[in-house]
Amino acid sequence: MLLENKNAIIYGGGGSIGSAAALTFAREGARVFLVGRTQETLDAAAQKVRDAGGEAEVAVIDVLDGPAVDEHAKAVAAEHGSLDVSFLLVARGDVQQIPLVDMTLDDLERPVVNGIRQVFNTGTSAARIMSEQGSGVILGLNSGSATASMPGMGGTGPADAAQETFLRYLAAECGPNGVRVLNIYTAGVQETFTQAKLDDVAEGSWDPEKAIEMISGMSVLGRAPRLAEVTETATFLASDRASGMTGVSVNVTSGLILNR
Repeated sequence: MLLENKNAIIYGGGGSIGSAAALTFAREGARVFLVGRTQETLDAAAQKVRDAGGEAEVAVIDVLDGPAVDEHAKAVAAEHGSLDVSFLLVARGDVQQIPLVDMTLDDLERPVVNGIRQVFNTGTSAARIMSEQGSGVILGLNSGSATASMPGMGGTGPADAAQETFLRYLAAECGPNGVRVLNIYTAGVQETFTQAKLDDVAEGSWDPEKAIEMISGMSVLGRAPRLAEVTETATFLASDRASGMTGVSVNVTSGLILNR
């Protein structure tokens, strides 16, 4: 098993990607700790892990609360002997499909400010623990919009750029201590496209079928990425099989975005 005896915190563990990552990590032997703001979704995700034979715990924490994030991470490491994987999958409040000239400053800067606070709080907390123990993997995820320059993305591109740059700097600083830091690009994951989630970022602009059709038509592979492709990639990156990788973004967009 790729993650046998590893302890993994998944921030946003009650969401679509977070809960799927929890199942995949647990299948590969990890004990998972699901963090988020909503008890019900966290409990549901944790129960799926337990039903599949895995170990899961939950904690209701806002990742914008740095001291709470730090306290929880330290408690996981102290009680279970290590913190081996930290995976950030928390929504930032992005607003899209409004031209920049018509967008409010609040809508533009919200994902940037929330995103950098989230990655700073979770990343530095994990990095301190992992640096002391001499090993660990910190994972982030964004849409890759910082390199795409697509219209209608609002603050998503600047937020992606800020988070990705921070993770790259963190990789450079913590690498000598045995800590790897990686980012995943993905966008338009088919199983995550619900009407409610689309409306959260662009109310009334898309329905799920049309959005998936559009993304499929724009991608090199002619389809949108699948949830399992994202979680299997994350599992590989978190494992010792990817031990030579750090400070890079891994593209799981089905060619919607091509790395420069």
